[in-house]
Amino acid sequence: MDGVTTARELVLAARRITALTGAGISTDSGIPDFRGPQGVWTKDPAAERTSTLRDYLSDPEVRRQSWQNRLASPAWTAQANPGHLALVELERQGRLRALVTQNIDGLHQRAGSDPDLVHELHGTMWRVRCWTCGQEGPMEPALARVRAGDPDPHCEVCGGVLKSATISFGQSLDAAVLERAEDAAAACDLLLAVGSTLTVHPAAGLVPLAARAGATVVVVNAQPTPYDQLAAAVVREPISETLPRLVEPS
Repeated sequence: MDGVTTARELVLAARRITALTGAGISTDSGIPDFRGPQGVWTKDPAAERTSTLRDYLSDPEVRRQSWQNRLASPAWTAQANPGHLALVELERQGRLRALVTQNIDGLHQRAGSDPDLVHELHGTMWRVRCWTCGQEGPMEPALARVRAGDPDPHCEVCGGVLKSATISFGQSLDAAVLERAEDAAAACDLLLAVGSTLTVHPAAGLVPLAARAGATVVVVNAQPTPYDQLAAAVVREPISETLPRLVEPS
């Protein structure tokens, strides 16, 4: 049997599915990934500095570039694609235990996924937080200040550095979110890894965690991952075409 057929049979047989999604599920919504052949960091390795906490906090030029990148992000107007909607269908069937995502674009929620089931390991670009006082709020007012001519808006409460409520390199994940994700991986009967290179930890570590707990692993990703050998099925076909086929009831 081919990978899609095997994966479909495994997904249809599962009753407690945890999905782990990465940037690849959003590329068909017009949001480029980071490490793929056309990825943001593949095409411009220097751009990775804007996602490194130390550089962001210490270098005003990195912050100015980050704010311009935020303004230009296609995520603000992106629409959910059939891959996102397939996971909504799994939830409708009552078989999706949790949706753990490395993405910050909010497309799972816009697709209709229950926000209580979505665990955003790397935070969200839709909110902004002061690095000094912790004040948090929606991103749009900060973006409006950039449009009005402030290239590096600071916190209006304490004057501290403002940063999107996302996790950068060198920044710890939210411990409570990570704990919920690990619990979901340990309690599922199938871990469905979609659109992730599975190279960034601790997110990637959810795959072997699920496997050790007895879950079946299915990987859907365009490129090989370090955990393909743990998978009962590996699918290389386009996510927005394949994922709906995997979740359709018989």
